Amino acid sequence: MRITRPRDLSGALDGLDTYPQAKVLAGGTDVMVGVNLDHHRPEVVVALRRVEELNTWEDRFIGAGVTYARMESGPLPALAELARTVGSPQIRAVGTLGGNLGTASPAGDTLPFLAALDAEVVLASPNGVRRLPWDEFLLGPKLTALQPGELILGVRLPEHLPVQQAFAKVGIRQSMVIATVNCCVVRDPDGATRVALGAVAPTVLRAHAAEQLVSAERRPSEATLDEFQRLVSQEVSPISDHRATEAYRRHAAGVLARRTLERCLTT
Repeated sequence: MRITRPRDLSGALDGLDTYPQAKVLAGGTDVMVGVNLDHHRPEVVVALRRVEELNTWEDRFIGAGVTYARMESGPLPALAELARTVGSPQIRAVGTLGGNLGTASPAGDTLPFLAALDAEVVLASPNGVRRLPWDEFLLGPKLTALQPGELILGVRLPEHLPVQQAFAKVGIRQSMVIATVNCCVVRDPDGATRVALGAVAPTVLRAHAAEQLVSAERRPSEATLDEFQRLVSQEVSPISDHRATEAYRRHAAGVLARRTLERCLTT
């Protein structure tokens, strides 16, 4: 196995140009599991940990190499909350935002946060930089719009960030668990609300009907919250697998979204 360790973005892109079939390695929390289980054995690896451009976190830009450990102590409440739910301290020390995006798991914990904020994914290639809205980048389970020779440079958040933010997830254990359902809710003082959920569809989704309902009231009534919960459960399209049934995920999505919204309403 050949390993290249570029120190800057140019070197990383050169590595992918020289070795088009190379495996990109950030934290390795997914890649190395597959290697250890003998699911794949890459001939060439481009290791990104030393690429400084990917480790940048400035204003609304978060680099792909930013780890969960940095996120959990960062200034964004929901991002910090979700980061604390990921794995063990050792995993959070190496796992990265870009890795979560690139894996494109329907249960990826950063993805509801990015969807709720309508973040853009920033991609770099020898031809320059391009930006894609999150829903144009995430195409399906483990499927993205990343083109050959491209790297995820990071994400760009909008200028306006809602003050009220909350994240929650449920799983088969209390900690160090892949989400059965995860949810991020953000809300402005005027009531404008966005709700994103993961592990309940082929990729992360926004509950638009539920958003529209609850955004119309600055102080939602119990009846509105009941209807909000029902709409979320109706809008998701989960599957049954070894972690949960379709019926459980549908019910849990509504309950989790309501509880997360209620946390926003009390902050």
